[in-house]
Amino acid sequence: MFTGIDEVDWASMRHAYGSAEDVPGLLRGLASADPAERESSLDGLYGAVHHQGDVYDSTLACVPFLFTLAAAEELPDRGAVVELLVSIGGEAGAGDAPAAVRAGAELFGRLTGDRDVGVRRTAPGALVRFLDEPARVLDLLRERITVERDDRVLLALTESLGLYTRRHPAHADAAVDLLMAQSTPPYGPELRLAALGQLAACAPDRIPADLVPTAVRLLQERSERRDRPPVACAGGHTDTLVGRLRRLRPSDEAGSQLLRTLHQALDSRVTDRIALLVGQLSSPDRADRCNAVWMSSGLFRTWRADYRRPVALIGAQLGEDDDRLREAAVSALKPLFALAAPAADGLHALVTARPELWVRQWEHGAPSLGDPLTALVRCGDARALPVLGEVLAGAVVPHDLGHEVAGLGAAALPLAPALRRRLGSLALDAPGTPARAIPLLRALVAAGDSDAAAETLRLLRGAGAPGRDLLVEQAARALGSWRSAEAVPVLRGLLDSPHAVAAAAALWSVERDASAVLPVLLGALTAPEARQWETAVGALGRLGPRAHDALPALRRVAEAAGPPGRRATAAYARWRIDGDTDACHAVLRPVWEGGPRLRRPLAGWLRAMGPAAAPLRDLVAAELAAPKRHTATSDGYASHDIAHDEELLDLCREVLGES
Repeated sequence: MFTGIDEVDWASMRHAYGSAEDVPGLLRGLASADPAERESSLDGLYGAVHHQGDVYDSTLACVPFLFTLAAAEELPDRGAVVELLVSIGGEAGAGDAPAAVRAGAELFGRLTGDRDVGVRRTAPGALVRFLDEPARVLDLLRERITVERDDRVLLALTESLGLYTRRHPAHADAAVDLLMAQSTPPYGPELRLAALGQLAACAPDRIPADLVPTAVRLLQERSERRDRPPVACAGGHTDTLVGRLRRLRPSDEAGSQLLRTLHQALDSRVTDRIALLVGQLSSPDRADRCNAVWMSSGLFRTWRADYRRPVALIGAQLGEDDDRLREAAVSALKPLFALAAPAADGLHALVTARPELWVRQWEHGAPSLGDPLTALVRCGDARALPVLGEVLAGAVVPHDLGHEVAGLGAAALPLAPALRRRLGSLALDAPGTPARAIPLLRALVAAGDSDAAAETLRLLRGAGAPGRDLLVEQAARALGSWRSAEAVPVLRGLLDSPHAVAAAAALWSVERDASAVLPVLLGALTAPEARQWETAVGALGRLGPRAHDALPALRRVAEAAGPPGRRATAAYARWRIDGDTDACHAVLRPVWEGGPRLRRPLAGWLRAMGPAAAPLRDLVAAELAAPKRHTATSDGYASHDIAHDEELLDLCREVLGES
């Protein structure tokens, strides 16, 4: 089995962690009689030799031995070996890896009839990906569908047919015919669901008009046929990456994959997807509902729609006596902010019944606000206020409480006394004070609590301490927003400090003395530090015509080929100073069109411009008509993306006078 393995110069090869000398041991471990050793060896191969999908010289050297292991009928867990080969030669395979796997692809054809179910499940997909003989591949798939009796393998064959149609469009008609046959009786509900999902993805013109009701009915039939509750995937008993991934799989992984495929195929057909979610969430089967909850997140964060009904049904899961389902529901609701309002009753009931969930203690790191309470706060539900008050009065105050309270805005004013007390209790010289104080200050500013000026001025006494820049800037911003007259001497004293820009911006808000702040703000226009520049430009814009001397510098930035956000900031400040609408529009239009994630601040500026924004209202109208969220881009997903998109929509409506 390992003939020639010792003749390979593994020591000269590399993997993610250095020398590949340990690779022969990992390969031999895959043939061990001990399941734990096999899993550990597989974990080592994924973690080092194929780290995060990378391919090294040692990865390529493993391929012939992995094929030998996959062909050895006496060995268990060979399906995992086939999966590893598929990953090595995968869709984005690097260098010679795809060719190396294709060179052995004949084996995948034989493995489709292997006696090991796990091998038969993984072989069809590998066959479609790597055997470059489309007609023969289709014949093999057709033959296996005819003789296969294991439902799990039949599902894999169905998925492989869908993959085949996408990879070989010239031969797709025959594969689509096979899928059509599988989508009707006498095939069972699970296989029919799988076939419908593949048809929706590769032949949408062939799917039935009543696709969603059919899918919901088949899902219910599938659930009724299960003679026992779904259980976690077998294996995963070791503390390895592979083991942990197996434990994280859905309790009904097959059902999750079936419906995920259908949702992905429906894509922008949001009305159908909502109806499908409602059907899943109304299922008597908990696993179906849990799968639906997890699937809802991708829909919510990508497409704009009326989600009140599915959100209410997700909220209904919070009362279930099932930790997995309840936690899934909370995770789905937490990023929705105001859109989670239909689930507020369920969140409030959970928060009331489970005080131990108010604060989450981490093994490492500061405590945070518990997810159910966070979701209730983000709803804007007033019932969260008494609970937050109790948390603030407790011995442990989560580090993120102030950030979440700030989102309540003026509604958080009843919490102001407790927030002030907490702010006033912080030790001035403690290293953790800035991280604790800044969220509290943001919450007090959002609540409009000018009575916090005394506690805020106290924080400025440590202005010269290292690591306190952000704290001093936030404190100055807070005093400026409250127009605190008692802060004037302190702010004037900071005009000769490293915090001069923040102090000048706040001082203008308090006493409107342009002569005191202009020299500082104009000097900051050449500051290399982006935060100081933005603070200065924002303040200069608020000065209006008094900041006329800033125009040349702002014009240069706005018209230069620099970062779009910086150009737009300069252009808007320039407009506030000289009222040159055409020059402002000439910058804001291309920035809006080219940078979706900059649209939210731009929409706020357009609202402030009032009638002067009229020539750009076509951009706003187009945004409101767009079905996809502006945050649904390829650069990842952040927890506030949905809230930011909804805020953009609200701003756009205000620009058009629709709210």
